[in-house]
Amino acid sequence: MAADLHAPAAEAPPAVGAARRWIALVVICMAALVLSLDTTVLQLAIPNLIDDLDTSSSQILWIADIYGFALAGLLITMGSLGDRIGRKKLLLFGCVAFGAASLMAAYADSAGMLIAARAVQGIAGATVYPTTLSIIRNIFTNPKERTTAIGIWSGLISGGLALGPILAGPMLTHWWWGSVFLINPFVMAAVVLVALFVVPESRNPNASRLDIVSVPLSAIGIIGIVYAIQESVRDGIGQPRIIAAIAIGVLSLILFVWRQTRLEEPLIDVRLFTNRYFAGAVTANTGGLFAFIGVTLLLSQYFQLGHQWSPLRTGMSMLPPIVLAIFFGPVVAMLIPKLGRAKIIGTGIFLIGISMFMYGWVDADSGYVSVLIPLLIQAIGATSTFTVTADIIINSAPKERSGAASAIATTCAELGGALGTAVLGTILNAVFHHDITVPKGVPAGAATDAVKDSLGGAMQAAGQLPADVGGKVIEAAKTAFAHGLNKATLITACLLMVLAVISIYTLRGVPDEFPEDPEA
Repeated sequence: MAADLHAPAAEAPPAVGAARRWIALVVICMAALVLSLDTTVLQLAIPNLIDDLDTSSSQILWIADIYGFALAGLLITMGSLGDRIGRKKLLLFGCVAFGAASLMAAYADSAGMLIAARAVQGIAGATVYPTTLSIIRNIFTNPKERTTAIGIWSGLISGGLALGPILAGPMLTHWWWGSVFLINPFVMAAVVLVALFVVPESRNPNASRLDIVSVPLSAIGIIGIVYAIQESVRDGIGQPRIIAAIAIGVLSLILFVWRQTRLEEPLIDVRLFTNRYFAGAVTANTGGLFAFIGVTLLLSQYFQLGHQWSPLRTGMSMLPPIVLAIFFGPVVAMLIPKLGRAKIIGTGIFLIGISMFMYGWVDADSGYVSVLIPLLIQAIGATSTFTVTADIIINSAPKERSGAASAIATTCAELGGALGTAVLGTILNAVFHHDITVPKGVPAGAATDAVKDSLGGAMQAAGQLPADVGGKVIEAAKTAFAHGLNKATLITACLLMVLAVISIYTLRGVPDEFPEDPEA
C-alpha cells in the first residue's frame, strides 16, 4: 500500500509566531551550514597535517573520510531518534557535541586523536542534519512559507560545500591547520543559546523505542556502501576489501529493509518508496547531487593543478555560484505556482545537464569565464532541484515522522555525492591513463609511473625534470586531464537528460501546493 502523501499529523504543531519561526530558521540554518563547511574545510590543510602530525598515507585517508562515514551511517538512526525523544533536544545535544569535537580536532596532537575527533564530529553532525529539516517541517505550517524556508536551507547547504576552502585559505595563511575548526564552537554556542528560546520542541507522541537490530543494520549498510564507493576511486573496485565492503553493505541494507516491513514502528517507513512522488523526488535529488558534487571536486583539481591556482583563488572562483545558489533558493518557491513542481525539478536537472555539456568543451587552456558560465547555470539548476525535491520528501511523510523522512533525504544526498565523486573520478582517471603521452626525456621507472598516475603526480614529476622536459610533461598531463573532464561530464550530461524526462513523468500530478496542516 502506498504511503499517503497527505497523511494527517498526529501531533499538534507548536504555536510559533512569525518573527520567532524566521529567527529559528536562521539559527538552524547556521547549524546546518557549519556541518556543510566541515565537509570540505579540511581539504586545504592536508599538507600542513602531514608536516605537523607526521601522518601516514592511511591516516590521512581516515582523517579525510571518517567524518563522512560516521555522518552518513547514522543519519537514519538519528532522524528517527529525534522523532522519538524530541527534535530540539537532539539538535541542542548535537550542536554541543559538534562544538566540543571541533575543539578537540583543533588542538589534536596526534593523528589518532584527530581521527577520533572527526568521528565524533560525524556522529554529532548526524544528529543535526535531519533534525534541522524536520524542525522546519514542524514550525512552518504554511506550505508557501515552508517551501521558502526549505529553499533557504538548501541554498545554504549547497553554498557551504564550496565555502569551506574559501574560509580555510586565509586562516591557513596566517595560523596553524587546527584554526580551520575554531569557527565551529563559536557558531554552535550561539546556535544553542538562541535555539533554547526560539526553537519549540516537537516529537512523535506515539513513537516506540528504537529497534536495536535496525540501528546497526542501517549504519553498517550505509557505511559499507559509502566506504566501497570512495575507496574504489583510489584503488579500483576489484580490491578484496572493497568487494567485501560492498557485499556486507548490500546484505545489511537488504536485511534492514526486510526488518522494517515487519515492525509496527519501523526506523523508517520503507513503504514511502511505493509513493511515486517520494521515490521520484529522492531519485532526482540523488542524481542531481551525483553530478553537482562530483564535478565540483574535478573542477577544484582543474583550477589548482591545471592552472596552478592557489587554494584561496580556487575557492574564490566558486563564490559567484555560491551567492547565486543562496539567493535563488527562495525564488524557487515563488515559481512553483507558475511552473509546477515537476517542471521545476525536470528543468533544474536539465540545466545541470546543460552545464555538464558545457564542461565537455573546456580544454586545458580555457579561461575562467568558460567555466564560470556553466557554474552559474549549474547553481540555478541544482538549487531548483534540491529545494523542490526536499520539499516533496519532507511533505510525503506523516508530520510525526518528519525526522525519519529528513534522514532519508540527507542520506541519499550523501550517497549521491559519494557516488558522483567515485564515478566521475573513475572515468576521468581511465581517460587520463589512456590519453597521457609521456614525452621523450622522462626516465623509465618511477618518473614515468608518476606521470601516468594522475595530474598531481605528473606535476610533481615535472618539477624534478629538466625545464624543457618538465614543461612538456605538464602540457601533456593538462591535456589528458581536460580530456578526462570532458568525457566524464559529457557522459553525466546524457544521464541527466534521461533523468530529467523520468522526473517530469514520475512527478506529474504532484500538488503545486501542499495543504496546510489541519491543526494550523
